[in-house]
Amino acid sequence: MRFRLPEERPTEPPTGYKIAHPVLSHDGTRAGFTGVSLGGALPYGVLADASCVYGLRHRAPHRRCDCGFHCVHDRATAEALLCTAEHRAAVLLEVTVLGRYLRFELGYRYARQRVRTATVAPCACGATASALADAGWGRPGWRGLAPSCAACLRGRTSVSLASFARLAGEGLRVVAGSGGTATADLDVSELAAEAALLQARLDWFQTQLARLGERGHGRDPQG
Repeated sequence: MRFRLPEERPTEPPTGYKIAHPVLSHDGTRAGFTGVSLGGALPYGVLADASCVYGLRHRAPHRRCDCGFHCVHDRATAEALLCTAEHRAAVLLEVTVLGRYLRFELGYRYARQRVRTATVAPCACGATASALADAGWGRPGWRGLAPSCAACLRGRTSVSLASFARLAGEGLRVVAGSGGTATADLDVSELAAEAALLQARLDWFQTQLARLGERGHGRDPQG
C-alpha cells in the first residue's frame, strides 16, 4: 500500500528565502541571478520556471529527482549561508513560491518563482554597497557581480542597485544591507564614548605631527 503526502492548497503563495549570485548579461541589457549549488550554471530571471538540470523530461519538481528551485522557510537560515567564504558576495533573495511545490523540513522545492526583494551584502571593505561590480567570474553570456562601494569600483564594469533592479524588471526591489559601524543600534552614552575615542586618537596624531615638526626645525642647515 502506498501512502501519499497530504496536498496543500494555501490561500496565498508561500514566501521563502534563498541566496544567489547577481549576474549581468554580456551586453549589459539584462540582469538576473544564478544559484550557489545545484543548477548554478543556469542563470534565471526575476520570474522564472524551473527545469530538470539533469536534462530529464519530467516536470520539475519531481519526487524522485533533485530538480526545481529551492528555498528555505526562515530568513535567518538563508542569511547564515552568507557566512561561508564562497558565498560572501551572494545576495539574499525573498521569493514567492509559485506552481507545484514539495515541502520539506527546512523549506520548499518548487516549479516557479518570483523574486520580490534582493538584499545586497556590504562591500568587501565593509562599507554599504552602492553598486554591483564585475566579480571576475561568469557564465557563458553572463558576467558575475559582487557588492561594491563607490570607492572600491576602480573602473570595473558595474551597475547601481537601482539600475540592476530596472534591468531585472518585474518589480524587483534591490536594497543595500547595512555595512560599516552599526551606529544605529548605539545609545547616546555609547556614541559619546566613540566620539571621545576618536578625539583621543586625533590628539595623539596631532602630538606626533608636532614632534616631527620640532625635529625638522631643530636640524642644522647643511651647505
